[in-house]
Amino acid sequence: MFFFNKKNKIQEDTINLDKKRIPKHIAIIMDGNGRWAKSKGLPRTMGHKAGVETIREIVKECNALGVKYLTLYAFSTENWKRPKDEIDALMNLLVTYLRQEFNELNKNNVVINNIGDITMLPKKCENELKDAYEKTKNNTGLILNLALNYGGRREIIDAINSALNEAKNNGVIKYSITEEDIEKHLYTKGMPDPDIIIRPSGEQRLSNFLLWQCAYSEFWYSDINWPDFKKKNLHKAIYDYQCRDRRFGGIK
Repeated sequence: MFFFNKKNKIQEDTINLDKKRIPKHIAIIMDGNGRWAKSKGLPRTMGHKAGVETIREIVKECNALGVKYLTLYAFSTENWKRPKDEIDALMNLLVTYLRQEFNELNKNNVVINNIGDITMLPKKCENELKDAYEKTKNNTGLILNLALNYGGRREIIDAINSALNEAKNNGVIKYSITEEDIEKHLYTKGMPDPDIIIRPSGEQRLSNFLLWQCAYSEFWYSDINWPDFKKKNLHKAIYDYQCRDRRFGGIK
């Protein structure tokens, strides 16, 4: 883990990122919208609206830096426990974001992808997501994964069941499942695992996010709430990632 504080703070104008070592896949747990709103005496929905502005800035910067995959944890399988009015506001924000940002994202060659079971979302959300993907799937720039109705445990269970069903349909009886079987059926199949997982807001847990894929991911935490997370904070996270020695269980 890594926190920036007064003792180890790197001056923003001295950060010099190695363009040859930009992470291929960055995953972000977008946390702190509610805390941000509470600190300002605003309703939680205003925090989510402010968080959308951060999404816009971070997506643009990741694309400019040459990041290949950006996965944003937008709505978990556990988030259905929240008040209905907050859920409705989040779903409306999703549709608004896709409609307002589509032209800009498409113009910048971004693929608008999703991971998770979107069939459980309101139909208008599901349709917008499918339409955005169909219209951008042939783009060759940043792949933006929106994790919606996503849960890491659920993904692993779905992958196992999918592997077993595939074998059954091919007339094969499987008595064991391999890592390769699971990886072939993950929501993120064909994508590299995240190089770094970023979580703002000060919380230090995964919250059921990319449990399979994060086996060797680097983690970076910040006490800044998501609406206040800017590209300078993204640069700090990437700088710290570039300073680390990734051994993947081996010795260098």
